[in-house]
Amino acid sequence: MNSRARTGRALLTAVIVALAVGTSGVASAGTRAGQPVGGPLLGTQGVVIRGTGATTRLPRLTAASFLLADLTTGDVLAAKNPHGRLRPASTQKILTAITVLPRLDPDTVYRAQWADAKAVGSRVGIVPDATYTVRNLFEGMFLMSGNDAARALAEAAGGVHRTVAAMNLEAQELEAMDTHVVNPSGLDAKGQVSSAYDLALFARAGLARKDFRTYVTTVHSTFPGKMPRRHHRRKTFQIWTQDRLLLNYRGAFGVKTGWTTKAQGTFVGVARRHGHVLLATVMHTTASSWEEDAALLDWGFRNVDTLTPVGTLDRQPAPQAAPIRHTHEAERVVTAAASGATGHGVPWWLWPPLALAAVVAVLRARVVLLRRRRRFSY
Repeated sequence: MNSRARTGRALLTAVIVALAVGTSGVASAGTRAGQPVGGPLLGTQGVVIRGTGATTRLPRLTAASFLLADLTTGDVLAAKNPHGRLRPASTQKILTAITVLPRLDPDTVYRAQWADAKAVGSRVGIVPDATYTVRNLFEGMFLMSGNDAARALAEAAGGVHRTVAAMNLEAQELEAMDTHVVNPSGLDAKGQVSSAYDLALFARAGLARKDFRTYVTTVHSTFPGKMPRRHHRRKTFQIWTQDRLLLNYRGAFGVKTGWTTKAQGTFVGVARRHGHVLLATVMHTTASSWEEDAALLDWGFRNVDTLTPVGTLDRQPAPQAAPIRHTHEAERVVTAAASGATGHGVPWWLWPPLALAAVVAVLRARVVLLRRRRRFSY
């Protein structure tokens, strides 16, 4: 093998190593610094329960993922695939609410657009060019799960694109690492995912707000109809909550239901009984989502005093890195790796395309070298 071939092979090997190093520091979904958010036991895809209550058989659930937590303490009491990234359906409107609530005055008047009124999926009945208060829109989004109301709120908060960006930022701030938002309604979209753990984080953050609690516990309200003719009074119509847990489960006070053909049933429910406040999230149920949520809550209330937490919804300190031997080579490697994380040098997300471009360049160079060798070998 001549020196040029050896050089080409060495370059190719270096590029592959660089690609491996450059991408190895990227945390996967549901992790922070390589550890599952909420605790190591929550990294499982199966069911995780601890304590004497674990001997009590869980209700039979069709949910692909679920989580049961104590809302007050943040303790996760039981879970199945809690960081599984699934379609959230309309439970994503919880994140929409906690993102835009601080940005909007409930008495602000918004004039609806055609794009709001034509939103795909469930709608409360917004009419183009009609005016609505922000309070009207929140009630339409929570009670009727109106995608038109969700879009209108996003527009009122600065526009759909800015609101979606703010929602993704809010998720990161809450350490909801499984969540990626594409639209404010939760309607199925490519790349739009969340998890049972993240939905629990959103619900807990929302329930800390009085205005959020008011909206999710409202059973019925009136919603404005189309704009009236001159000298006529504007008509209204009744809207009722679709949260059947709120209507049928003793002690329930929210939070949100969701369903699409791809997401199947999703549900986040909260209830208070016997001095405990429990939160249950189920995702991708093929049966009634609110009934599965209720069954999980029932089991939780029966066993809460005998269960040992398997994780937490509270923030945890980042795990400390293992000590590194202080040699010049180790210092060089650590500095290079840190440059992508701190914003100095080349960020980690540029490594894959740069490495791919380098691989292509090396391969093209080798092809050119081989062609030249053949040309002069006759």
